[in-house]
Amino acid sequence: MLFITNGDSAAGRIAAAGLTGEILHWRDVLHEGPVPAGLTPNELADVRAHFLAERGWANLSEAEQDFAKREATLAGYRDHEEVVLYFEHDLYDQLQLIQVLDWFSGRDLGNTRLSIVHTDEYLGTLGPERMLSLFQDRREVAEGHIALGSIAWAAFRSPDPTAVLRMIEGGTRELPFLASALRRHLEQFPSTANGLSRSEEQALEAIAGGSNTPGEAFAVYQEREEPVFISDAIFASYLRDLSEAGERLVRFEGGGTRTGVFWWNREIMLTPKGREVLRGDEDRVRLIGIDRWLGAFTSSRKLCGAGTGPRKP
Repeated sequence: MLFITNGDSAAGRIAAAGLTGEILHWRDVLHEGPVPAGLTPNELADVRAHFLAERGWANLSEAEQDFAKREATLAGYRDHEEVVLYFEHDLYDQLQLIQVLDWFSGRDLGNTRLSIVHTDEYLGTLGPERMLSLFQDRREVAEGHIALGSIAWAAFRSPDPTAVLRMIEGGTRELPFLASALRRHLEQFPSTANGLSRSEEQALEAIAGGSNTPGEAFAVYQEREEPVFISDAIFASYLRDLSEAGERLVRFEGGGTRTGVFWWNREIMLTPKGREVLRGDEDRVRLIGIDRWLGAFTSSRKLCGAGTGPRKP
């Protein structure tokens, strides 16, 4: 049996539940960085490995080896009587899920059964009994699951973000957590009000509200996310981007922005420009530009007009 899941914590819980078989960790933060269309799985893996290394979230060689092992394991799916997909409801997991479903699109399963566990519980926090219960309640993956996964994956990788909206409007009944996850993805685009992504805005609001360190700000930030999908490393990268710009929106007491053991306890504050942006009197994109990939959409502009992305009311 082959289990495919979101990472090391969930994999450990699967093993602790006494479920025997090979476990494949899908270690990739697809909501960050380039995921362009038109690439083979191996070409996309190379793009992702370099991005993760450039951001400091992985060692390049180790990431390349991890992706190569992932592709080899997937290619051997017919060696298993069953492949079980174990994924949660948040954006991080839902993007991984549609990537996996798209990979299986058009493939002959032979005698291999493909099944799915998808839940609104965080797998990495569940005990053995609950993990086993979810396994026993797993459902067979139907053509509808795979078709929707492929449509969603293509929309996510489209250079036109409105493709995601059109896909959502077409219905996502087969994957009940997908629509809300992708709407949250769209909220990462720059707001037309101030050029901030929702995550950046929540980070600045936490600091403005009295969070004096990155650690405090991250705790407040997480309270406003349901479901939670951003790790501390991703959150730190947002603060780093806002503090290293030519016109900084946040600054650290004593200067410097590098993360580390003591970084989370350093004093952080909004700059005057940061407060202007948060109020909507200034625009983040116009002020400091933007260089960001979201799926296949890239925005690399300096001193341009107001942000163009949608924002939850």
